[in-house]
Amino acid sequence: MTSQAANKSDLIGRLQVLRESVLWKLEGLSEYDLRRPLTPTGTNLLGLVKHLAACEFGYFGDVFGRPAPMELPWDRPGAAENVDLWATPEESTEFIVDGLYRRSWEHAGETFGALDLDSPGCAPGWPDENVTLHQILLHMNIETARHAGHADIGRELIDGVAGMTKGNDNLPYTDADRRFAHYRRVQAAADAVR
Repeated sequence: MTSQAANKSDLIGRLQVLRESVLWKLEGLSEYDLRRPLTPTGTNLLGLVKHLAACEFGYFGDVFGRPAPMELPWDRPGAAENVDLWATPEESTEFIVDGLYRRSWEHAGETFGALDLDSPGCAPGWPDENVTLHQILLHMNIETARHAGHADIGRELIDGVAGMTKGNDNLPYTDADRRFAHYRRVQAAADAVR
């Protein structure tokens, strides 16, 4: 495998781990908990997934002259403001996860198969609109990691589930007693500087 092919494979593989991590954060939650705002800015778990689908369709599609093979909710005439950041009551979890997010992965996969890392694209609004697939893969790894972190914190706020991926919580402690002891230490340190 050439160095470029290995680099491309590494970037795509890491992106897939991050994608799966985001979806793991949805497992076992009620429709309400998937949709409710968890921060004052409205961040919600299903909205993060919908937003990542919009990013993937845009960055791995439009940037390389490969528009999405379907009408996207955020592109519809009269679409609500920031509709890529939340689930409308009419949109099912299955539609957002499978019909948008997983479908954006398939579309991205076609782009990955058709282009090399140095293939050019155009990203309007970027300081230098002339980009490569390599730059966009790096960007989407960062974007997805950032939102995976948001999802991790959101899920922890809902029911205490935390961690990196299913089967790998990546936490220094696993039992509730040690976790609470750590919380108390952190709180005591904060209280000490009041």
